[in-house]
Amino acid sequence: MTLSAAELNELRNALADRLYLQVAGWHLYLGDAGLAQELAIECAARLDQGSSVCARQALEAVQVPIGGGSTRLPMARLIPAGQLRDLEDVLEPFCS
Repeated sequence: MTLSAAELNELRNALADRLYLQVAGWHLYLGDAGLAQELAIECAARLDQGSSVCARQALEAVQVPIGGGSTRLPMARLIPAGQLRDLEDVLEPFCS
C-alpha cells in the first residue's frame, strides 16, 4: 500500500503529537525528537502487513542515536508498551 504525500504528512503529524520515547521517566515526543518522519516512512512501507505487525517492525527498524550518535538503539527499546498500542491505533485507519 502506498500513501500519498498528504497521507504520509498526516501520519507523521499524528505520530509526532501522540507518541513519545521514555528515558528515565521523561517523555520525549517524536515530533520534538525529530523522529516522527522516519517512523512514518517505516510504517508506510509496512501497512499491508496490518497495524500490529507494521508497528512492531517499524519500531525495530528505526534506529535512535544515543550519546551524540556513538550508540544507536531500536526505537522499540525506548517506547513503553502503552505507546505500542497507541501506534497500532494510529496506523489502523491507514491499513484499511
